[in-house]
Amino acid sequence: MSVVILVVALVVDASYITASPASAQAYKTATLLKTLSVNALVTGEIGVGKKSLARYILPDASVIDASDFDELMNAFESSSEIIITNLEHLPNTKRIFEIIKSKNIRIIATAKSMYNNEYIDDFFSVKFDIPPLSQRPEDIDLLVQKFTAEASMLFCTKEDFDMKNFKPDLSKNSNSLRRQVMISYLLQDITDLELMDIMQNYLIEKLGSNNDYKNFLHLYEVPLIKAGLDRFKSQLQLSDKLGLNRNTLRKKIADNEQYL
Repeated sequence: MSVVILVVALVVDASYITASPASAQAYKTATLLKTLSVNALVTGEIGVGKKSLARYILPDASVIDASDFDELMNAFESSSEIIITNLEHLPNTKRIFEIIKSKNIRIIATAKSMYNNEYIDDFFSVKFDIPPLSQRPEDIDLLVQKFTAEASMLFCTKEDFDMKNFKPDLSKNSNSLRRQVMISYLLQDITDLELMDIMQNYLIEKLGSNNDYKNFLHLYEVPLIKAGLDRFKSQLQLSDKLGLNRNTLRKKIADNEQYL
């Protein structure tokens, strides 16, 4: 019978975010697993830190995707410890587990949340499920700080990151958050010419229909309306600032409702 441990953790490049008691417990559990010789399964959504957690437990082990059958077979002949990612893609699970047991190989595996099959409980002594970042709000600010530091180094600037209007994108947990921070950091002091270059590069391959002006007008109108409403807080003030009739502004808001 396996021991199922619900943990909250996020690991990025072997640096653990432990803002909550549950995150700290995850670190302690992973540290304990480093000293044991048992197989463990880490489940969770994309970007929650499954692979990084596995690497922390087995820092010298090869990391192999479960779908790469030939590489797995080769690793079984030469390794005593292996990290298998995306276990849900493993072909012929029963046979693979039999080979692993016969060769006495230690496995730390990762899989999607709630992944299970009839052989899992017998094979893995410990199972971890890492909840999505949306359920761990204590970790978000620390991750933003970490990714901001990365952006500062990458773009060779010491400029602070403006968090005032920042709404974290957690759709892919730390993956989407990191991408969002990098883009936001880069764009926060962008010039008009740089912004126009970005728009030009975006549009150049997309133009070609007979109604492109109307089709792409939302790229200008939506951010202008959203920024105006955030700043002036009312449609009346925004219509005045934009020099538009209030009914015209209302129509533009209705036309772009899917983006607002």
